[in-house]
Amino acid sequence: MDIESLKPILKGQIVQYLNLLDINPEDIKDNEPLFGGELGLDSIDSLELVVLLEREYGIKINNPAEGRKILVDVNHMAEYILAHVKAA
Repeated sequence: MDIESLKPILKGQIVQYLNLLDINPEDIKDNEPLFGGELGLDSIDSLELVVLLEREYGIKINNPAEGRKILVDVNHMAEYILAHVKAA
C-alpha cells in the first residue's frame, strides 16, 4: 500500500472511530491539523485515534510526546503507519 491509497482509508477510519457525523472523509484535507483546526478534536479524540492505530494497524503509542508528533494531520499519520508497517 502506498501513502495516496492509505489516506482515504485513514480518513474514513477517523470519521468512523470519532463518530464525526457531520463530516465526510473526503472533506478532511491531508494537511489539515487534527487538533486546533476546523475538525475541533480534543484530548478524548486523541485517545480514540491511538485506539484506531492499535486496532487497525497494530501500532501501540505509549509515549504522549510521540503521539503528538504522529497525530498532527492525515499526512503524518499515514507516513507513520507506512514506516511502521515496513519496519515490521
